[in-house]
Amino acid sequence: MPTTQAMPAPQATPSTYGTPPTHGTPPTPAPPAPAYRSAPGVRVHTSSPTPVSVPLLPPDLDALRAKARHGESVVQRAGRAVRRALASSPAAETAAATETAYAIQQPVTTGRQIAVSSIRGGAGKSTVAALLALTYAHYRADPVLAVEADPALGTLPHRLGATEVRWSGTDLAQIVDPSMLITDLTGYLLPFPGGGWLLPGSQGAIGTRLDLDTYRIVMTSLRRYFATTVVDCETLPAEVARTALVTTQARVLVSPATPEGVVATRAVLDWVGGVHRGILPTTVVVLSHGAPDTALDLRRAAEHLGTGGAAVLPLPYDRHLAAGGAIRTELLGERTLKAAARIAAEVMNRAVSRGRPAAPGQQSTPGGTPPGASAPPAPSVYTGHTPAGSGPGGAYGHPR
Repeated sequence: MPTTQAMPAPQATPSTYGTPPTHGTPPTPAPPAPAYRSAPGVRVHTSSPTPVSVPLLPPDLDALRAKARHGESVVQRAGRAVRRALASSPAAETAAATETAYAIQQPVTTGRQIAVSSIRGGAGKSTVAALLALTYAHYRADPVLAVEADPALGTLPHRLGATEVRWSGTDLAQIVDPSMLITDLTGYLLPFPGGGWLLPGSQGAIGTRLDLDTYRIVMTSLRRYFATTVVDCETLPAEVARTALVTTQARVLVSPATPEGVVATRAVLDWVGGVHRGILPTTVVVLSHGAPDTALDLRRAAEHLGTGGAAVLPLPYDRHLAAGGAIRTELLGERTLKAAARIAAEVMNRAVSRGRPAAPGQQSTPGGTPPGASAPPAPSVYTGHTPAGSGPGGAYGHPR
């Protein structure tokens, strides 16, 4: 999918969403979220009924979709172009973008699972989860999965461009088998732009719940197939969200960028720190701006929320995100793209380090590279255990 804007990427390997990164084996571009279809070799238990595809939005309500707007106004884009033209040197900006990209692409030896939750509905949790999934799928050459663990009318499938849902996490928990290859599993998943995969939580039925046993089966079974998994959890303190806090390698807490949101989020952080003191150093708080002008002092908010080592990063207001529906990254504002990359880099840093402090004199920077150190020589490739019989297409026989 051609784009007009791109997330910050290493200068030597520029890429845009929907365009395969230049590192690693070039993936085959994924189609834009078609309906589910059984893939050759998919194992289906004969005792389990095969679900029927259900549209996310009834055909007679398609008229509700307004024309997608760019995240920034024409005036904002023109002003940014002028500022860039007058800038004395773009070297610092280029260096920061490259550092951020390397942090996102850093190697992992086992699957990193990232839980995204919030203190209440409407905070922007699913939006942040979708942005993280799109960012990792864009930058990384290894398999990326987005899991919807908030099945009661969740919006992650909408945000990732799905039009229909069929197989859910509950269905997959009854089917997944240790002998499966990733090519078997992807028959039950939806592709999303950039080469990632989506596992919906339900078919949108009111009252649908995800029980804890199902969540554990899905997460433990899929970890060896996917280098990065982003989990869109229920709001805290739901049972699955609490479990995700202590079983994932990093967690993201989304808060409205309002004084009330900051106060409530600090209370949650205090509670989280009481659950396990090792959680906060691997936590990133995202202050999500749902309106163009919020009366919030970001510096003071960060000081108030940065308890126990948690990082605090803003996600600016974006007209395209605020309108809902599928996220089209070519329509996101430049500030939003940069913020999403910074958040993804910080989360990956903490997922890899597990909250361990850097060695003396090697304090990690937000971009992921210690001051004075050279950037990693090559992007990451998932180096986890390859299931027996895995075919070509990269580690785990990923068909990208």
